[in-house]
Amino acid sequence: MNNCIFCKIIKGVIPAEKIYEDKKVLAFLDINPVAPGHTLVIPKKHHQMMSDVPDKLLGYCFIRAKDLMVKIKKTLKADYISVSVSGVDIPHFHIHLIPRNFKDGLKGWSTRTYSKGEIEKVAKKLKK
Repeated sequence: MNNCIFCKIIKGVIPAEKIYEDKKVLAFLDINPVAPGHTLVIPKKHHQMMSDVPDKLLGYCFIRAKDLMVKIKKTLKADYISVSVSGVDIPHFHIHLIPRNFKDGLKGWSTRTYSKGEIEKVAKKLKK
């Protein structure tokens, strides 16, 4: 993908603070972090959404993410690492690893409540 910012980072056209790299994946610091150490893990082969990534490569990405989580947590003395996959802001599949502390004051995702009968309707659709 010629216009993909992550593909440009992989090619070295755009600089990034890389913290891990091998033949299949690249991990680098997010330039707009939720918290210091916020890391993105991406496959080097372009796939827009998680559902587009071949299973073997997807598994590899998550295993590398798990390895990095342990190292980031220990190095930055975080209580835990929050993991997120959203993939709509940049059209290249990526995993967010966000170092967190129990008292860091960061809020989670905004939530909502189901209207009457809505939860059952959604569940029924998803079970089909």
